Amino acid sequence: MRLILSFFVILLLSALPVYAAVDSDGSTEQAKTQELSKDDAIKALQGIQGEVVSVNPAEVPGLFRVAMRMQGKIIPIYLDASGSYLFTGNVIRIKDRKNLTEAHYQRLNPVDTSIIPLDDALILGNPEAPQRIFVFTDPHCPYCSKLHNVLHEAIKDNPELAFYIKLIPFKQSSKKITQTILCNKSMEQLEMAFSGQALPEPTCESDVIEKNLALAQALNIRGTPAIILPNGQISSGYRSLEDLLKIIAENQVDSL
Repeated sequence: MRLILSFFVILLLSALPVYAAVDSDGSTEQAKTQELSKDDAIKALQGIQGEVVSVNPAEVPGLFRVAMRMQGKIIPIYLDASGSYLFTGNVIRIKDRKNLTEAHYQRLNPVDTSIIPLDDALILGNPEAPQRIFVFTDPHCPYCSKLHNVLHEAIKDNPELAFYIKLIPFKQSSKKITQTILCNKSMEQLEMAFSGQALPEPTCESDVIEKNLALAQALNIRGTPAIILPNGQISSGYRSLEDLLKIIAENQVDSL
């Protein structure tokens, strides 16, 4: 995701007109208001080939987060209250090291879950469930194994969930095992791999692994486990049962 944001930052800066409002004493115009409206943002960013979608107060005092649609994506940038200063890049909240800019970008650009192929997915839960959750996992990933146990607990807690497990062998040692599991489309073999048991050699050839790795790259998934929630938001890393059920509840869709 950082590569995508960097691209748009370069695009944005190259499109900015070069001018500044100057007072009679030669200093740059100071902020005269404490609020920045959408119209103010549009005026400040005139000349840029993009659309201002929304303006909201940023977590950083004195700044406003502007959502701009550029080339099919919506990116967060920051302006001061006067519209005189533009800030780009990552805003990190120190207390929990959370990258707020990435979080806003993700929220503004949810994954279109309809593009995720289901033919190779292993289904855990109710296939008819209205809420589909996609889990990208690696058979040799310890945290994937831990999360898989949590998925079983989640199904017991709420039988109306469906987890579609996509195998992404980021580890080189996982590729042959993944191929075996995909050949047999076997949840049992995946769980054997998670428990450290040996699997037989693959009995088929296919390009599913390459397609899944390409899909992960397109979705900016760079590690496992990764969860795509029903509304297209991505959650990376292991989640406890309580946390998993909470984020699923917070990111549901009305209907498929």
